[in-house]
Formats: sequence, C-alpha cells, structure tokens
Amino acid sequence: MAQGAEATILHADLDAFYASVEQLLDPSLRGKPIAVGGGVVLAASYEAKAFGVRGGMPGRKARELCPELIFVGGHFSEYQRLGDAAIKVLDDFTPLVERISIDEAFADVAGCTHLFGPPDEIAHAIRRRVKAELGLPISIGVARTKHLAKIASQVAKPDGLVVVEPGTELAFLHDLPVTLMWGVGPATRARLADIGVETIGQLARTHGGALKRLLGPAAGEKLAALAWNRDPRRLETHRRAHSAGAQSALGRKPALPRVFVPTLLHLADR
Repeated sequence: MAQGAEATILHADLDAFYASVEQLLDPSLRGKPIAVGGGVVLAASYEAKAFGVRGGMPGRKARELCPELIFVGGHFSEYQRLGDAAIKVLDDFTPLVERISIDEAFADVAGCTHLFGPPDEIAHAIRRRVKAELGLPISIGVARTKHLAKIASQVAKPDGLVVVEPGTELAFLHDLPVTLMWGVGPATRARLADIGVETIGQLARTHGGALKRLLGPAAGEKLAALAWNRDPRRLETHRRAHSAGAQSALGRKPALPRVFVPTLLHLADR
C-alpha cells in the first residue's frame, strides 16, 4: 500500500490529447471524428474512437470503420507547448510532480492540502485551470497508490474526476477489466483470457504460482501485487528519460528518399 492514510496521489491525463489540440486549433473540427496522421493513425478523437478507430491503426482500415473520418497532419510543436503548460499547472500546486509522457503526470499533494484544500478540491482546481487557460479537457484519478490513481483517471475519461477513497480500493478495483492495469497489453490479456481471467478481481484470486508460470516470475509477481493494490512506489520527481522520440505522419506520400530524408532529419533535430 502507498504511504499515508489519505488518497493524495493524482494522475492527470489530457484527454485524446493530439486530437483535442487539433480541435482547439481549428474549432470547425469540434464534434467531428478526426485522426492525426495519414497512412497510420497516430491519435484519434473520441468521436472517431466511437467507430473503433485507434492509434496505430492503418489509415485505410480507419476510413473503412469511419467513412466520415477527417485526417489532419498534426502540429507537434503545439502538442509540446500545451503539454508543458498543463504540467506547469500541476507544478503550481505541488513540487512533487512526475511527468511520464507528453500529456500525463503524477502529482502528490499530501504536503499542500493546508494551502489548497483536500485532494479532490485540488483536482477540481487543476481541471478548471487547464480548461480555462488551455482550452483542453483533462481527466484526473486520485488514490493512495500510483497504480490505482492511473486506473482511476482512465475510468474518469473523458473529462472527468474519480477519487478512490481509502477502504474502497479493492471494491473499486476488482470489478474492472485487467486491460486497465499497467503491464497488461494485448499479449498478456490473451494469455490471461486463456485461463479465464478477465477482471482484476479474477486476477487477484488466481494463485501466484500459476501467474508466474503463465507470465514469468517477475511479471506474474508484479501483477499479483497490483491486483491487491500493493504498490509502494513513490513519485520520481527527477526521472531521467531512457528514450526520446518525435514523430510525423507522411500520409500517402511516396516512400522516396527526397520525401522521407528531410522528415527524418527534422525529427532527429527535434
């Protein structure tokens, strides 16, 4: 279990971030199914996701699922600027912020409740500021552990807030699908489904030895602990990045050196 008796860890996640930024930059796109990318979908709006469009999907398949889908090229410098601005809002409430991607971060507000009120009020204030100052929707989960706060923010989407109070964690957690857990991708989900495990509660009730045999010792032990909300990790406020990335969609342009070499050089420079 996490440190402290109160739920003070926030996980804040900008909703459908790339697509939301495009709808912010071009209001005519609001309420319409859009995808950032071209040949491959980099991100999709909630309107597009309702048709089954997902990031990483080939553009042709996305159009088959959603004939009205609008593709946009993407404004990557704006994504970085607005992502940084959202993190700055968190920084204004607490110095304990762990950014884990361009559009999401953890924050521990245990030490600032005397200034800004209880954690749920802080979360509401963050959401109001991000909406007012940046024009973007953001979902926040609040819990005693990082793992549960992140799951709560996913449950809160789109544009919502979920607080998991102490004493209610397992009741909240165990009815949810295993796909919401950190470390459960398509391959792990399929393996768990083979033994009849589809919810986190079913995972929690599965013998640890069986999980280790199925997933490997490290992964099996980790998932078994997380299923019982055992997550002692503190925020890493000075994380060192293990990788850096930039991306751009070429759309339907031909795969010729004169087309992709300038793009590669630009991405490497970024």
